[in-house]
Amino acid sequence: MSGNHYKGNEVSCCIKYFIFGFNILFWVSYCWGVLWSPIERKGVLSNISSITDLGGLDPVWLFMVVGGVMFILGFAGCIGALRENTFLLKFFSVFLGIIFFLELTTGVLAFVFKDWIKDQLNLFINNNIRAYRDDIDLQNLIDFTQEYWECCGAFGADDWNLNIYFNCTDGNPSREKCGVPFSCCTKDPAEDVINTQCGYDIRAKPDSEQKDYINVKGCVPQFEKWLQDNLTLVAGIFIGVALLQIFGICLAQNLVSDIEAVRASW
Repeated sequence: MSGNHYKGNEVSCCIKYFIFGFNILFWVSYCWGVLWSPIERKGVLSNISSITDLGGLDPVWLFMVVGGVMFILGFAGCIGALRENTFLLKFFSVFLGIIFFLELTTGVLAFVFKDWIKDQLNLFINNNIRAYRDDIDLQNLIDFTQEYWECCGAFGADDWNLNIYFNCTDGNPSREKCGVPFSCCTKDPAEDVINTQCGYDIRAKPDSEQKDYINVKGCVPQFEKWLQDNLTLVAGIFIGVALLQIFGICLAQNLVSDIEAVRASW
């Protein structure tokens, strides 16, 4: 009888190592959230708390908390799969299910309160406009946004009246008075060098002439237009992430079932 081998339930090595590889994504997220955020502490993130209603909360801590959560989730999935620990695997699947539920809730609330989100986006951009000259990284971010969306201000170029250097008041001694940043200007393909003074005195011209020199549409309407034009892409990304999370939950539960079946056959 020594040549006979018992063949019962077995734990799937394929599922085990697939879960391990799946959780490498969370470890990468952890490294990004924890290691990159302190590097950016002196950059763009350092100014966000002053231009948003975060109650003085340092946004770096938000990235680090998210990174920490990803680390715990990745740890539970990796160790749970390799050591066949049902507690860690159940923790992983339940935690991933909670994240999926929160994402779904956020999506529904974003659709229901889209007007409120639009107002908050307007407020955020206007606060950025006020702080445009206060931080070079923030300034570069605003310029990139306006160039990418081909927009100017939140709802139009006149939003730059909120900035002390660009407003049109009589007491403004700035050379940039009644102007806009160069990122608002329409691009001339023939120009190899960016004209950083192209927005000077542009808002002193009639509205009918401004559109010949600058992008007159606001960034909020342009962002809404981009979402409408790329709705399939955005929806596809969200659905892809959701399916990936559901797939991870199913794999973890399947592995738990295999482990419990093997233990029951002992």
